[in-house]
Amino acid sequence: MSAEAVDPTPPPPPKGALGRAGAWFKAKREQLREHFAEFGGIAIATYFTIFALTWIGFVVAIRMGVEVDGAAENTGSIGAAYVATKLTQPLRILATLALTPAVAGVWFRLAGRKREPKSDT
Repeated sequence: MSAEAVDPTPPPPPKGALGRAGAWFKAKREQLREHFAEFGGIAIATYFTIFALTWIGFVVAIRMGVEVDGAAENTGSIGAAYVATKLTQPLRILATLALTPAVAGVWFRLAGRKREPKSDT
């Protein structure tokens, strides 16, 4: 069994607008995973609540007469709303990161207990 050498130099930064945007999105996604690990079910519930409200909002808007163009126009109101909701994913991730600590604070205050500090072990 041989040990492989690990290159200590970091990879070069991504080039171009899409490379930077992809790197930013990847960093936010990793931050969201850490957020889920720290806040657990509250973070997941916050994320899916925002997702459901966004999806329902788009369904209602489309059924009330908002015109949908492109590939989504042939999928019906629920399918078009899903496509629009997926397009808002970066914004929903940012909203989850911003709102979860406040939601957790309210949740623990209503439950009458304090949030356990995160252990570094």
